[in-house]
Amino acid sequence: MSASFLFRRLVYGLVLMLGVVVLNFILIRLAPGDPAVVIAGEMGGGDAALLDAIRAQYGLDKPLLTQLGIYLGSILQGDLGQSFFFNQPVATLIGNRIGPTILLVLSAQVLSILLGVFLGVIAARKPNGVLSGVVSVVATVGYAVPVFWTGIMLIILFASVFPIFPVEGMQSVRLRDAGLWVRSVDIAHHLVLPAFTLALIYLAQYARLSRASMLDVLGSDYIRTARAKGAPEHSILFKHALRNASLPILTVAGLQFGNLISGALLVETVFNWPGMGRLAFESILRRDYPTVLGVLFFASAMVVVANLLTDLSYRLADPRLRGKT
Repeated sequence: MSASFLFRRLVYGLVLMLGVVVLNFILIRLAPGDPAVVIAGEMGGGDAALLDAIRAQYGLDKPLLTQLGIYLGSILQGDLGQSFFFNQPVATLIGNRIGPTILLVLSAQVLSILLGVFLGVIAARKPNGVLSGVVSVVATVGYAVPVFWTGIMLIILFASVFPIFPVEGMQSVRLRDAGLWVRSVDIAHHLVLPAFTLALIYLAQYARLSRASMLDVLGSDYIRTARAKGAPEHSILFKHALRNASLPILTVAGLQFGNLISGALLVETVFNWPGMGRLAFESILRRDYPTVLGVLFFASAMVVVANLLTDLSYRLADPRLRGKT
């Protein structure tokens, strides 16, 4: 893997981040609504003098391009601005919320890939069998059901019918002062429903994709040769076939990471999960431009990093690409 490849990918990522920041800034500022009116309403006032003072305080009275230039300069200095509503640095707000979001997104990603690929491989082993049909039906239903509806149904099921899992928050208040192991188990207990809700739709996609990829690979000559040599079936499936069938799965996993982050906004709202999704939801309702832009900035950075890691994983999985630039 050459250094020029990594350098080019980093440059592409920085250029993409710049474009995302500029586009988000312009679109948010052009959206209907005036944050000065919202701030004044929270203060209990709303006369013209107060609105002008608020706009001057937060730089909202300057031309759009001037505001954009100031914002880009602040980002280069590591300053994401001050929240209009929370009256805290945006970086501090996001720093307190990004951990739960990363935990939720990565848990959902790992769960959807592992379980989806496993179901797809099992279904591809006997494509005309009953299990293959069941996997196809479950995958279709999981892909079609909206994520927020799944979350609401799980809350009803596990809050009223079978009270097994917590349906709100990230940890129990009574265990916040407990030991590390107890708190970790409690967080994992709270994570089950949000992670499964977010993973279900993508699990269905990975199951269908891995089934199709495995069916294509299992018809290859080298698979027939391995079977003719008497190789065990589990070795053929998971050692020979799955490695080549995993290439499109890796590509889709990188592309779907952005969708996972956007889906996390709905899941965090449904389950009251204290992540960036809830922060973005609250900020959008209150026209808190700096906080919304900060959340979008970090979400975009996470997607760019995920795509870079996907490129690296693709080259590790396919030896033919390692020497290419």
